[in-house]
Amino acid sequence: MVERVAVVIGGASGIGAATARALAAEGYRVTVADLDGEGAARIAAEFGGVGTSVDVTDEGQVEALFTEVTERDGAPHAVVNTVGMSTVSPVVDHDVAQWRQVIDINLVGAFIVLKHAGRRVVDGGALVSLTSLNARQAGAWLSAYCSAKAGLSMLTQVTALELAARKVRVNAIAPGLVITPLTEGIQTIPGIAEDYIANTPLGRSGEPEEIAAAAVFLCSDKAAWITGEILDINGGAHLLRYPTLDKHLSALM
Repeated sequence: MVERVAVVIGGASGIGAATARALAAEGYRVTVADLDGEGAARIAAEFGGVGTSVDVTDEGQVEALFTEVTERDGAPHAVVNTVGMSTVSPVVDHDVAQWRQVIDINLVGAFIVLKHAGRRVVDGGALVSLTSLNARQAGAWLSAYCSAKAGLSMLTQVTALELAARKVRVNAIAPGLVITPLTEGIQTIPGIAEDYIANTPLGRSGEPEEIAAAAVFLCSDKAAWITGEILDINGGAHLLRYPTLDKHLSALM
C-alpha cells in the first residue's frame, strides 16, 4: 500500500492540530505547517511528522512549502488549510488596515494555498479548507470575517470546478462554535457563549476532533464523489440565528 502524504496548514493548535493527529492516525505522512513553526514542530513530533513555519499570505513561502513536501515525501494526496483570524468592530468604525488583514489571511491566504496545493496535489487527491458558520450567517461587528469566509465558500466551488478534470476534490468545512485558541476569548465575555448554545439545537459547542473527523472523511476514498461541498458542522446552529455579539460587547464598554 502506498503511503499517503498530507499537509495541514494552521496545524499548531486547535482544529488544525486535531486534523494533523487524525490524518497521521489514518496512516498519512503528515507535514504540519503554521505561522508558529515551533508549535507545528511540537505537534508533528507526536507522530513522527515534519513541522515547519509558513505565512499563508506570502506566496513564496507557500510555494516553497509544497515544493519541499513534494521533493521529500512525494506529491500530497490531501491538503487541509485551517488558518483563520478575526477582528471585532462595527463597520463604521472598522480600521481599514485591520479589515484588509482579515481578508488577506482568511481569503487571499486560502487562495494562495489552493493555487499551489492544486498544482502539486496528485490526481484524485483532496483539498479541504476551513470556512465558517459566518459564511452563511451574518454576525454584527464581524464584517471582515463574514465577508472573507463567504468568499472562501465560493472560491471552494470555483476551484472544485477547475480541478474536476483531474478528479481532485475540493471541499470546505463550516464549523459553528468550537472552543480553540482562536475562540476561547469568547468564554470571557458574559452572555456570548450562552447565546451561541441557546441558538444551537444540539445544545453544545463542538470539539476540534469532530471537525478533524470530517476533514479526514473528505480526504478519504469514502468521499470520492463529493466535491464543491460546504459541509456545515455546527450542531444545527445554521437553522436558528447568530448571537448578538454587538449587544454583548457593547455592555462591556
